[in-house]
Amino acid sequence: MSNALVFATCDLCDAHKSDLSGRFRVLPPVFRSFGAHQRFAGPVYTVKCYEDNTPVKAAVESAGEGRVLVVDGGASLRRALLGGNLGAAAARNGWAGVVVDGCVRDVAELAVCETGIRGLASVPLPTERRVTGLTQIAVQIQGVWVHPGDWLYADEDGMVVADRNLSAST
Repeated sequence: MSNALVFATCDLCDAHKSDLSGRFRVLPPVFRSFGAHQRFAGPVYTVKCYEDNTPVKAAVESAGEGRVLVVDGGASLRRALLGGNLGAAAARNGWAGVVVDGCVRDVAELAVCETGIRGLASVPLPTERRVTGLTQIAVQIQGVWVHPGDWLYADEDGMVVADRNLSAST
């Protein structure tokens, strides 16, 4: 579904640059691309967790249905919330992409995952499973609000979020 979309984040920004309503948002350029797909888009599914990837694992092991998993990891640089096994699960289960406001690991393995993967950095230390976290709530990613059901668009120029599917208007 989502990788068939034709869009460019620059064009979306040109079309919505005067939108002051908050319905169109641009994520800061602090994320690195780790997956095989540079360009991905889809409806958002959110997870909020801190240094414990239990809800990330549960999400990527479920049917992605072309959605983008947005993980509010509190921007922690101490533990990786997504690694090679979970990246492979995301690709296998039909997730268009995973955006982690935190770290990833197993960078060589993530690079061949047939999905989009963005994160702040890589760190080799895994999480400990202690707390379950929250799903499908509004999260703040680098100061930008992202809601379940929003649409996230990612390409080589960056990532934008809208409160609706913009593919029909581009």
